[in-house]
Amino acid sequence: MQMEYSELVAINERKGNADLVESAHLARAAALAADDKKAKEVKILDIRSITTVADYFVICSGTSSTHIRAIADNVEGTLSQQGLALHHMEGYQNGRWILLDFGDIVVHVMHEEERQFYNLERLWGDAREVAMPRSEAG
Repeated sequence: MQMEYSELVAINERKGNADLVESAHLARAAALAADDKKAKEVKILDIRSITTVADYFVICSGTSSTHIRAIADNVEGTLSQQGLALHHMEGYQNGRWILLDFGDIVVHVMHEEERQFYNLERLWGDAREVAMPRSEAG
C-alpha cells in the first residue's frame, strides 16, 4: 500500500512527531537527489513499523558504476548541505551497490542487475512505500 508523502507528513505533524517529519523530508530529499542524477525506479520505503534499523530506505538503480557513484555523491552532498552526517558508506569502490547510512535514512544505490537479484522491495515487503509525485521521480 502506498501512502502519499503529504499524507505521511500530515499524520506525523498531528501526532507531534517533529523528528519523524524531519526524517520524511530528508528521505524525500535523498530520493530527489537521486532522481536529479537520473536514477531509475527511485522508491522510498517507510520501515519504521517493522525494524529499528532506520526510519526509511531509499532504493534506486543506476546503469553503470560511474552512474551509481554520481548518484551516491549527489545524495551525500544534498543531505550534508541539509545538516545530516553520513555515518557509514559501503560499496563505493566497487560501484555496484553503494549503501549510504545516515542513521534514520539508509540509501541503497544499486546496479539494475543487483537490484533485481536482491529484490529489497520484496525482502522488505511489509514496508509502506511513500509515493512521490510523478513529475519528480518515476
